[in-house]
This record gives sequence, structure tokens and C-alpha cells, in this order.
Amino acid sequence: MDFDDGLGEVFADFESAAVVHCPYCGEPVELLVDLGGGVYQDYVEDCEVCCRPWRVRLILGDDGGLTADVGTLDDV
Repeated sequence: MDFDDGLGEVFADFESAAVVHCPYCGEPVELLVDLGGGVYQDYVEDCEVCCRPWRVRLILGDDGGLTADVGTLDDV
């Protein structure tokens, strides 16, 4: 059975990566985006350079653009 939920077509035009700067060490890091995670995403990920945890917030826009914001876990 071949199952196609059509999500590949919906997300095909979205950016799948963003470069962000670690709020601790300041190093640029490429953040890979799970397009299947939904339009609004909020999760914790560790910096690849200094290993400190970030709070990541992503918004996939209607125009296919990606807004990515990272902060410390203490940021409100």
C-alpha cells in the first residue's frame, strides 16, 4: 500500500535550515528544521559548539519563509 499524506507538497517550498548565533558563545550554528514539526515549534536544543542548552522558537511563514529565534532557557 502506498500512502501519500500530501505533506511533502505542502512543505516543499519552505526553507529547511537557518543560521543562528548561540546566545552563550556567539558562534554561528546551522539549525536544521523539521518541517513535519508544524508551523509553530518551540523546543530545547544544545549548541553544537559549547553544548549549552537553547530555547528554539520557529515559525514557518505563509510565504515559505522561516523565522528562527534562539535564547537561553532563562529567557521569557
